[in-house]
Amino acid sequence: MHQFQSSGDLIADRRFEWARQSLAQGDAAAAAEISAQALERVPSYAAGWFLLGEAREKLGDRDGAVAAFAQAQAADPDDRHGAALHLMRLGAAAPGAMPQAYVRALFDGYAPRFDRALTENLRYCAPELLLEAVRRTRGLERAGGCFSSMLDLGCGTGLAAVAFRAVADRIVGVDLSAAMLAQSRAKGLYERLAEDDVVAFLRGEAAAGERYDLIVAADVFSYLDDLTPVCAASAAVLMPAGSFAFTVETHDGDGVILRDTLRYAHGEAAVRAAVAAAGLDLLLLAPAAPRTERGVPVPGLLCVAGRTG
Repeated sequence: MHQFQSSGDLIADRRFEWARQSLAQGDAAAAAEISAQALERVPSYAAGWFLLGEAREKLGDRDGAVAAFAQAQAADPDDRHGAALHLMRLGAAAPGAMPQAYVRALFDGYAPRFDRALTENLRYCAPELLLEAVRRTRGLERAGGCFSSMLDLGCGTGLAAVAFRAVADRIVGVDLSAAMLAQSRAKGLYERLAEDDVVAFLRGEAAAGERYDLIVAADVFSYLDDLTPVCAASAAVLMPAGSFAFTVETHDGDGVILRDTLRYAHGEAAVRAAVAAAGLDLLLLAPAAPRTERGVPVPGLLCVAGRTG
């Protein structure tokens, strides 16, 4: 993730850009050398350290990459580049949550081209899969065929609202990225939009007495390592007969792994445990591919939970 942030030194900035272009063209050795030159001028340049880490990793220098990513994280405690994720992936740091600043910066930069990239390039279909799953598990008999209120977790540009608008009387959305929320606001489908972390927002809604008939998280939980907090917080605002529908990327094991794409994949056992810990029952847990990567379907799970008692 190459966010350009000025080092404050024009020569260092030019060398960073030269190094970035070299790496993009496959010349990791040149990228490493030139980014190191930039860092000689500005040793606290987080973007330069991050780029050096990527170049060293391409060269097979794991220890050098770890050292560079650690410097990038130290230079930017908010970790807008996601250096911590690379340290986790390289086995140099314990697994943990994604830095919020990284997720926010990632999607702020992605927002203008998000809809087109997902629907045309990645064949994204998570909202449609979730709508069909909800139809299958609970039907739409309530409120004259509609859900009275829907909460869209990690709403992004509003693609889930587009899919569900015909079956939800009111829709509320929450997302970390202001730029993504601007895109969703332009669609005019939400009664309310909030810029917040999803778990923090859910806890605030619970404290305020808000309740939802339907909670949806379409391709969002790939950015969360532990699903237990978000499932518990969702259960706290779910109406007694409501549905909690979400997708995850998955793998053959039981736990949670960080994929090379810097997205989390959750094993079936981890999903079941998080839902059960929230006091909910799984109404549906089925294999699904909500998106593709390089033309190949990404293994996933389609989940609907609720209370059956």
